[in-house]
Amino acid sequence: MSSQRYSMEYQSASRPAAQLLYVTCATSDQDWHSMEHSHYFSELFFVTKGKGYFQIEGEKIPAEKNDIILINPNIPHTELGNRANPWEYIALGIEGVQFCSLDTSSVYDYSIHKIQGENKDIFAYLDFLIKEAKEKKSSYQPVCQNLMELLLLCVARVTRQDFLSAPRQKTSRECRLVEQYINDHYSQDITLETLSSLVHINKYYLVHAFKSYKGISPINYLLQKRVEEAQHLLDTTNYPVTKIAEIAGFSSQSYFSQAFKRMTGISPNAYRKLQKTDKS
Repeated sequence: MSSQRYSMEYQSASRPAAQLLYVTCATSDQDWHSMEHSHYFSELFFVTKGKGYFQIEGEKIPAEKNDIILINPNIPHTELGNRANPWEYIALGIEGVQFCSLDTSSVYDYSIHKIQGENKDIFAYLDFLIKEAKEKKSSYQPVCQNLMELLLLCVARVTRQDFLSAPRQKTSRECRLVEQYINDHYSQDITLETLSSLVHINKYYLVHAFKSYKGISPINYLLQKRVEEAQHLLDTTNYPVTKIAEIAGFSSQSYFSQAFKRMTGISPNAYRKLQKTDKS
């Protein structure tokens, strides 16, 4: 029998003070172009298939399979899709750190790197992270957080990067815009994608930020506004329930009745009768 022991020689280096905000898996199989936007957090992109382009501060940057793109906070950017040459990428939104060069310690706007050979284990860790995020098994959040830290350390080793702390800001301005948009347009067809495009924030992070801002998700806030309007119409008009559902922005009377009862505890008709009884 033979065995080998590998002792750990710990250094003073600390773990990156980063928090994983979201994981996005994107496929570009059609022509599209969004406005350049920026975030207060960093984004780490892994191109997993095909070829495409990033537009960063007005500059068009080609990227292809096995490329990693590091974009620091507050740097305007977008991704460019095309039907002729579709591509896929995975993006991590990471709060609390910004990337800098290990050689010069200088902070840059972005950098792009090729992952080759033995370093492709990085993509195995990435697959594990996506699997955990999708399946949401017990304790998946700390597992995803630790996998993100592992990815950061591996990417830093391969690309000769270092990490600096970055301010943890709140997206209160964007959340206020979403709140006002819902207040003004609740009767229209609004989806999470609509709100995400409005403020150029990843939809999963928008849910996280808006919950911190209002204590409720954007879609539940939208439902709350629609039910409030329906309550007002039930109390002040003789419109039939079908008409009120339409005015308040619900797609059908049955959906309206379900949402109304879930939020108020009674049906729309029961609410109207109750209001009339109270007044008399």
